[in-house]
Amino acid sequence: MKIGFIGTGVMDTGIIRNLFKDNEISIYTRTKSKAEPLIKEGAHWVESPMELVDGVETIISMVGYPQDVEEVYFGDNGIFQANVKNKILVDMTTSTPTLAKRIGEEAHRNDALALDAPVSGGDIGAKNGTLTVMAGGDQEAFEQLTDVFDQISQRKHFFGGFGTGQHAKMANQIMIAGTMTGLTEMLVYAKAANLNLPDVLATLQSGGADNWSMDTYVPRILAGDYTPGFFAKHFLKDLRIALDEAKKMNLDLPATKLATQLYEELVETKKLGNDGTQALVKLWW
Repeated sequence: MKIGFIGTGVMDTGIIRNLFKDNEISIYTRTKSKAEPLIKEGAHWVESPMELVDGVETIISMVGYPQDVEEVYFGDNGIFQANVKNKILVDMTTSTPTLAKRIGEEAHRNDALALDAPVSGGDIGAKNGTLTVMAGGDQEAFEQLTDVFDQISQRKHFFGGFGTGQHAKMANQIMIAGTMTGLTEMLVYAKAANLNLPDVLATLQSGGADNWSMDTYVPRILAGDYTPGFFAKHFLKDLRIALDEAKKMNLDLPATKLATQLYEELVETKKLGNDGTQALVKLWW
């Protein structure tokens, strides 16, 4: 398949490299230098999202924030400035359900199909092709892209209409918020009690406390590695979207509110938004 990919971040790069195996890839990102490794590996560079549309069957976007998504699709050089008839548009950014619906409706007006398909699994999942895909939108598009999703993920699920993929991702981020605060406070407590932290990790991994976040991020913390598998600033963005959507549904999520406040302190007060989510422990250490 001929695929156009917008974005070359930490997770995007892993996804693109897995897609190389069976597809022809064109790429666009705002800073071309960041795309140079992928260009050297065989990706075709284009100058704008609008230009990317020509010559591909499917366009996948994975950028930082909802405003970036809006610019990619609706901007002066955006996707919808080109002829998208019979194309499939897939936004893998963790964005808002409202924007996902807007993209889907505009795609239909232009005889295209669309999916909001955010993923979970971090940099390791992207590299290893073991992400989880949460999709909403056109089921026909989801079925047509089954093989593509199989190349980058270990599990894919279709939830329904436009925006439902984003809602599923919000549920995922709410859960992750709890595991990140839990693993952080676990380490803070165990260190204060003068326990051997690698021994604590090994013990918890064999019991009911085991979870993906702990398995993935505690070894990095113990090694002093705060490089992003997922940026803290992007996780804060996700938590704010989750709380905004919860408010629309008249839900109060106190644990998620607390996690948001902690990540606000990390990102906005301590200016550590470019660290990984595991840097939350720096509020104590």
